[in-house]
Amino acid sequence: MAVVFDIDKDPRRQSGEASAQAKPRHPEKAHRPDQPLLRKPDWIRVKAPGSPQWAETNRIVKENNLVTVCEEAGCPNIGECWEKKHATFMIMGDTCTRACAFCNVRTGMPAPLDVSEPQKVAEAVAKLGLSHVVITSVDRDDLADGGAEHFAQTIHAIRALSPDTTIEILTPDFLRKEGALEVVVAARPDVFNHNLETVPSRYLKVRPGARYFHSIRLLQRVKELDPTIFTKSGIMVGLGEERNEVLQLMDDLRSADVDFLTIGQYLQPTRKHHPVLSFVTPEEFKSYETVAGAKGFLLVSASPLTRSSHHAGEDFARLKAARLARNQ
Repeated sequence: MAVVFDIDKDPRRQSGEASAQAKPRHPEKAHRPDQPLLRKPDWIRVKAPGSPQWAETNRIVKENNLVTVCEEAGCPNIGECWEKKHATFMIMGDTCTRACAFCNVRTGMPAPLDVSEPQKVAEAVAKLGLSHVVITSVDRDDLADGGAEHFAQTIHAIRALSPDTTIEILTPDFLRKEGALEVVVAARPDVFNHNLETVPSRYLKVRPGARYFHSIRLLQRVKELDPTIFTKSGIMVGLGEERNEVLQLMDDLRSADVDFLTIGQYLQPTRKHHPVLSFVTPEEFKSYETVAGAKGFLLVSASPLTRSSHHAGEDFARLKAARLARNQ
């Protein structure tokens, strides 16, 4: 049985007459024909959330009125991560200006930026006692800088309250936002992540608002601006890509000196989203991991349930150790 959560009925986001009618979470997908939902194989199983530690993380997130990509994107690892008090904060609201075919984040016209949000995120990081935090965002094509200054302010606020916390950011592509990347890099996050999501041949159907080689160049430019920042990118498989395309993508990322690659299985959020065209076996993921390691990445994580921010703290420690070993 498939349970679909694709309607916004949250009273916090509605008022007056609007609350009487449910709004489509993805209005651009509402009239698309339903896609089939494939039965998940046995190797994709996750623990349902609900432990006391999960509840404590949930309470802190809600009390600070924060948005997490864990919830908005329907991440399958939320039970495991929140039990460890690992949450990926999504800044600049819960509504994205893009309409990617794979993504479950709400789409539409976002609300104005909350100027107090950087401080709220910093306070939540301090309350959770995080040693490593991941900050991501929706795409904000409506903003002149794509939200770059907001990212920088959030990094500065966390540094002020939790100077020992390492910071990983997962950014949009800042397409046609001149100077935006430089603002974010100048704030000196420890890890700069920007996901390619899929191979270039699938962009028109999967990620139509983005440009593959712009994203490659973005990651390359981070290293040019500050070689000490670790760079990271991730893709999903099962979207119709060919193996040789994934191997070429690895080469493209290495040409941009990207340090860390994540590869995970695409899981279809609803019948209106892009269908899963294949379930990649654990053995195939292991093969991708082996090949990527041979191509020179400092770190590779490839498995059905791998996600960009999954085990981010542990992976950061491994990244530092790998760089140290390579430089000796």
